[in-house]
Amino acid sequence: MSHRALLILHGIAAAVWLGGLAVLVLGYLPEAWRTRDPRLLVDAIARFDRLGLPALIVAIITGCILAYHWLPETALWFNRELPHGAAILTKFSLLILALLIYAYQRARVLPTLGPERIPRLGLCLTLQLVLATLLLIAGSAFRFTGYV
Repeated sequence: MSHRALLILHGIAAAVWLGGLAVLVLGYLPEAWRTRDPRLLVDAIARFDRLGLPALIVAIITGCILAYHWLPETALWFNRELPHGAAILTKFSLLILALLIYAYQRARVLPTLGPERIPRLGLCLTLQLVLATLLLIAGSAFRFTGYV
């Protein structure tokens, strides 16, 4: 697959993931908070996961392939001295944080979700949205490192 095609696929997958998180946080979370009924939010998360998780997996796979295009020696992916290395390291760090929060949400928050835990779920979703947005911003660093 060409570099441009990978870049487009990566961007679309990331947009689906980010957009889904935005819909959850800005659309469903306020309603769940207002009514103190988590069912609407839980149902929305289940629907989002059917599309958002595959999109995230595609974004991760295409991101790794793109990183390999930029720096074929994977050890350099974590070299902050190199512009591409710094950008890749930043994106991996943000991604790992987002995945850890998602894992916490799935393992600790959703199984015990009741009206009193809606704020905790809201925090998890909001943090994931912020990290996804930061990933998008960090991705723009590649545009300014001389090779896209």
